[in-house]
Amino acid sequence: MGIIGWIVLGLIAGAIARAILPGAQPGGWLVTLITGILGALLGGWIASAIFSVNVNDAFFDLGTWIFAILGGLIVSFIWRAITRGRTA
Repeated sequence: MGIIGWIVLGLIAGAIARAILPGAQPGGWLVTLITGILGALLGGWIASAIFSVNVNDAFFDLGTWIFAILGGLIVSFIWRAITRGRTA
């Protein structure tokens, strides 16, 4: 899967992670998309480094999606912790 595939996967995974996390999310959809892309990359790295799972095989592989969404949740949680006291 190329970089375009990871970007598309990250965009979708970021939206899913935003829907899963309860409460108000800081930032708009642009922040959601960026955290989703970073989360997909983080999830892919975690899957390959810790679990020896090759997530670059296919775009529609269930393991790829699970780790991308988990990575999106991690990055969204960190983003929420960083921006917690700020007002826009």
